[in-house]
Amino acid sequence: MKSVKNRWLIAASALGLHLSIGAVYAYSVFKKPLLATLGWEEGATTWAFSLAILFLGLSAAFLGPTVERLGPRKSGMLSTLFYGGGLVAAGVAVSTAQLWLFYLGYGVIGGIGLGIGYIAPVSTLVKWFPDRRGFATGMAVMGFGFGALIASSLVQILIHHIGVAGTFYVLGGLYLPLMLTSARYLEPPPVGWSPGAKGHTTPSPASACTCTRSIPVAEVRPLRTVRFYYLWLILFINVTCGIAVIAAAAPMAQEIAGMSTAAATAMVGLMGLFNGLGRLGWATVSDYLGRPVTFAAFFVLQIGAFLLLPRCDNPLLFQAMVFLVVSCYGGGFAAIPAYISDYFGNQNLSATLGKLLTAWAAAGLFGPLLAAHIRATTGSYEQTLQIFVGLFVIALVASVFMQVYLRTPRALAAQVA
Repeated sequence: MKSVKNRWLIAASALGLHLSIGAVYAYSVFKKPLLATLGWEEGATTWAFSLAILFLGLSAAFLGPTVERLGPRKSGMLSTLFYGGGLVAAGVAVSTAQLWLFYLGYGVIGGIGLGIGYIAPVSTLVKWFPDRRGFATGMAVMGFGFGALIASSLVQILIHHIGVAGTFYVLGGLYLPLMLTSARYLEPPPVGWSPGAKGHTTPSPASACTCTRSIPVAEVRPLRTVRFYYLWLILFINVTCGIAVIAAAAPMAQEIAGMSTAAATAMVGLMGLFNGLGRLGWATVSDYLGRPVTFAAFFVLQIGAFLLLPRCDNPLLFQAMVFLVVSCYGGGFAAIPAYISDYFGNQNLSATLGKLLTAWAAAGLFGPLLAAHIRATTGSYEQTLQIFVGLFVIALVASVFMQVYLRTPRALAAQVA
């Protein structure tokens, strides 16, 4: 009989993939060296990151069924080829000063690798950890948050010693074996497998699915349900507001709290830590409170934080509010896969998660642009944060409404084709 793989090593493999692709969030470290080395405009270099996030969402959406069909091992290896190839292409683009090649390599090719590499291990972990779905996905996407924290320091050292192009080449060479090794161990559990005596516990009533219990899960088609679009809206708002604060954290800290440039830079570095810890912490909490209560807590806490931030001239309190927002931002990513599993089961989880991650792609473009536009128009961050408070109220209402209304027999029947 074929031996069953260790699910904790599966989790470690998923973490390895996400630590690698999470380096995309360290892109801001490249911006000034790119400007100094090649003379590209700041807006032009920013577009490369935006393209990477856009193609992350698009590839996750359109290649989700392919990931489900190929399985996590082949999908992880495919992600490695795209992501590593994108980094090498970016290095060639810098060496030859070709902006279009930089967009193609880092933004398009690398972005496709990001999307495939994001959903493949997450959907697999949910199947290996039916008793701790939030905790399991939190472990994986925690790597995405910590990946930026590790990469930012590494990139600074490499750029200082071997230049920008050489840094892209070295990163490609470092992440290639890590991702390939991680991908080769990934596989779904055998049919009918359960943790059993090795630690399986029945999920608490709070985290158990209550929305489709009268309908066979195999008959539920997520994209034909209203609930899927409520989840899309909730994720979009959480990411839009969170990523806008992340993008403007340093200037906000200097303008509102009077922090020095060095202190604001140190705060930005710590944000990566809270992003990663929030992913694991909030996802674990969601196993006990349930996903609906956890997301409601996100929005209530962030409404309070966004109302306090414009008036928060105390540096310590200001940083505490920013770290809270960043933890909720990361926690939303970690809890969403388990939320999907709660509502729709594990069948076609990669495809459903991929479609839902288009909210991330849209928010990655919309959030920073909206914040920058309001800031330029009003000359203050206060009105920007007030508008985001309004968005959080909409998200809170949506999360409550979909729990109350969509439990009705009519709503349940609408989920079946």
